[in-house]
Amino acid sequence: MKRLIVVRHAKSSWDDVSLPDFERPLNERGKHDAPMMAKRILDRKVDIDAFITSPAKRARRTASLFAKEFGQDKEDLILIDELYHAGPEEFYKAIEKAPAKAKTIAIFSHNPGITEFVNSLTDTRVDDMPTCAVYAVKAPIEQWSEFRQAKREFWFFDFPKSH
Repeated sequence: MKRLIVVRHAKSSWDDVSLPDFERPLNERGKHDAPMMAKRILDRKVDIDAFITSPAKRARRTASLFAKEFGQDKEDLILIDELYHAGPEEFYKAIEKAPAKAKTIAIFSHNPGITEFVNSLTDTRVDDMPTCAVYAVKAPIEQWSEFRQAKREFWFFDFPKSH
């Protein structure tokens, strides 16, 4: 069994409108929400083996805050350029490249592609992935290369304002 956790980056800052989109940092709410959402996953007794992220600053920072809560180092993040402005195809390709030994992976990316992707996974649909939302599925597979064709089962959905 393999498990996938899809995470939209936390709330980003628009304080400096001159910054390119790729360079936008997290705002204070984003810096609070990311560790909180990671703790909610930990409360489910879930261990994440690999953190795969878009290299955009806000996604990378969200992933590093999650990794820190899981006792992992930000240097262990797997950066995949194609996860910036990704559609479902780029997500599937990133998953296929996941470390073979990883049982549970987390992928960090952006809207609108992340909402489109999670809605392709199971019959459990989400109108819009809020910032720092988490959508998780399970697949009865041995290798990540089998994920695209696998029968996937909805596991859980959570977001900062859900509690």
